[in-house]
Amino acid sequence: MKALQHFITITKHKILVMKECFRVGLYRQGLLHDMSKYSPSEFRIGCKYYQGTRSPNNAEREDRGYSSAWLHHKGRNKHHYEYWIDYSLDGKQMLTGMKMPVRYVVEMFLDRIAASKVYKGESYKDSDPLEYYLSGKAGDMMHPETRKLLEKLLRMLASQGEEKTYRYIREKVLSRRR
Repeated sequence: MKALQHFITITKHKILVMKECFRVGLYRQGLLHDMSKYSPSEFRIGCKYYQGTRSPNNAEREDRGYSSAWLHHKGRNKHHYEYWIDYSLDGKQMLTGMKMPVRYVVEMFLDRIAASKVYKGESYKDSDPLEYYLSGKAGDMMHPETRKLLEKLLRMLASQGEEKTYRYIREKVLSRRR
């Protein structure tokens, strides 16, 4: 088990997200971000499957066919769109993504930046979070409006950088939240 390395990685990520949240005015979310990663059900798995270059959840998923740590995590952290999947009322599909409150979409965006910075290290570029997003399946169950905002922010970051994107978040996105 690599408990110290895992602790350092998740703490580095948590501190990065906290700093980014503070930059856009999400102080409470910054302080509370990913606290469940320190719970026994997530921390033990993270130590067991720690590699340092990607999420231990992927390794657990490859080994067991699912990730118990991820199932625990996504059910307790509102900045993951999977938290917002519920039964559909329109009769077209059984499960569907619900529209996320804007502050959690912003935290999800900042979470992706921090994860890219932790795993990419010195080679991080502002286009990395978008490239990671585009290589995954994140849009399949995400509410269309949530997806639209997340993608807009990821594209803005890739083309205009952090300063302009964060200013836009503070002045336009979070200023109009409900």
